[in-house]
Amino acid sequence: MDQDVATDGARILQNDIGAGYRARRADIDAAAARVLASGWYILGAEVEAFEREFAAWLGVPHAVGVANGTDALALALRALDIGPGCSVVTVSHTAVATVAAIEMVGATPVLVDIDPLRYCMCPDDLEATLARCREGGGVPPIRAVIPVHIYGQPADMVRILDLSRSAGLRVIEDCSQAHGATIAGRRVGSFGDVAAFSLYPTKNLGALGDGGIVATADPGLSARIAALRQYGWRERYVSAEPGVNSRLDELQAAILRVKLRDLDAGNARRAAIAARYDSALPQGGGARAPWRAPGTGHVFHQYVLRSPRRDAVRAELARRGIDTAIHYPVPVHLQPAYAGRLKLGPSGCAASAAAAQEILSLPMFAELSPH
Repeated sequence: MDQDVATDGARILQNDIGAGYRARRADIDAAAARVLASGWYILGAEVEAFEREFAAWLGVPHAVGVANGTDALALALRALDIGPGCSVVTVSHTAVATVAAIEMVGATPVLVDIDPLRYCMCPDDLEATLARCREGGGVPPIRAVIPVHIYGQPADMVRILDLSRSAGLRVIEDCSQAHGATIAGRRVGSFGDVAAFSLYPTKNLGALGDGGIVATADPGLSARIAALRQYGWRERYVSAEPGVNSRLDELQAAILRVKLRDLDAGNARRAAIAARYDSALPQGGGARAPWRAPGTGHVFHQYVLRSPRRDAVRAELARRGIDTAIHYPVPVHLQPAYAGRLKLGPSGCAASAAAAQEILSLPMFAELSPH
């Protein structure tokens, strides 16, 4: 890496959450003031406008704002009638929220391995897992697949969709780290039956609190998710079915509307930062830059390099005043809450375990200075 990255003595943060606010302070303050003056703070005009604007940006007809990304996944599963007596296939190399959401609805997670270049779901392991479960894999019938577009890199949706459709499975895209990522020019989140996005403050599109949104082309699914997020109401105070309280508030929606306008430009800045990192990595130094799948658009939620000397590299960067992070240090299937009780694909998630020992996230946020 450049020798002079921190010569001014300032520490370089891995993610400066406040930078996104400072860059848009006047517009965000005006949006917040508008909401505060309105007297309407939950599920009002701001949420409805954000839902419309997000759906239009994504290229799908419907979007439903919810309280957080975990709820977005859980509500998508519930809307598809996936719960007790069902299994759901996802990956072990992900934020634990993906697996937590499956268990929230009473379904059984089945974890498959990653492609070691993409770090996303390995279609070969998915295929082998589906074949094994058809022969009796010791789990309830598989009803859905949740590919995770991790770090801003799209999963191989062509093969995943083909395998899933052939098996009669529903597909829920976990897009929590991939706002704006594309496959052949089409945004992820528009491929599966439904997509879940986290709007946590660190995301490419992040609130100044918590939030999530669910997107779909199916009007029936959209209507059901909208009901489920508020006690199952289709008529106020009358629950047509049991629901939950998972509402995106007006203040966050107003802030997200401001930030959505700059999302594509922010993603372009992330790509430029990633390109600079690529050029600065020493040739033959043992650190591997993030791979970009041909025909896809990576939006660099994280810039994740890989090195067998990860800990030494991290220590040297810290010495130079550069913060880093590890996303994620322990695969889900090895974490104490899950170890030994989840079914794994035939690979045993070996690639996931190997990656966890070598990955390192460099500083990455749209407002990161190039100097």
